[in-house]
Amino acid sequence: MECLNSFEKFLHDEDQKLPLLVQLGLIHLQFETIHPFLDGNGRLGRLLITLLLCARGALREPLLYLSLYFKTHRGRYYELLQRVRTDGVWEEWLEFFLEGAEATAKQAADTAVELIRLFDTDRKRIQVLGRSALSALRVHEFMKKKPLINIGVAARALNLSIPTVSAALQRLEELAIAKETTGKERDRIFAYTRYLEIVSAGTEPIQT
Repeated sequence: MECLNSFEKFLHDEDQKLPLLVQLGLIHLQFETIHPFLDGNGRLGRLLITLLLCARGALREPLLYLSLYFKTHRGRYYELLQRVRTDGVWEEWLEFFLEGAEATAKQAADTAVELIRLFDTDRKRIQVLGRSALSALRVHEFMKKKPLINIGVAARALNLSIPTVSAALQRLEELAIAKETTGKERDRIFAYTRYLEIVSAGTEPIQT
């Protein structure tokens, strides 16, 4: 209980002078060391990093997740967690953590650039469709926000008829922008496939 109390005081210390990322590195390590729950400590500890970045005003949206970096360097991650506890190698841990934050931020920026290019390329391909381009562009714009949709949801959100949305999705399928994923006649789900490939590349969660 004393460990949790100290952890909570550090977490809410508004007079803390350490750089934010250094604070988060210490907070994550201490949370994983305390291991307060029977299950889900790893997931919550990683999520805590992102939530605090938002709460402290460093991010406007929760866009920076270190889970992939920790997974890719799993051996080093667990080694350093243990060696801080046994040997006090705080500097090595913080160096690892800060390198992970930098690599993850760069990857997020590269992903954003790739998505912008994808959206621009696909929009230009849709614009040459002629009369059907307008509705297809509206559905494409909607799929930029929701890359998995069904016809009914899109029709209501865009104030279009179901036949209009169906025709637009057919055009997007012909351009290999959207793909029907269920193989059903009813309640079909359409995916913005390349978008999903870009944002999900290598992001399988760590199980702890």
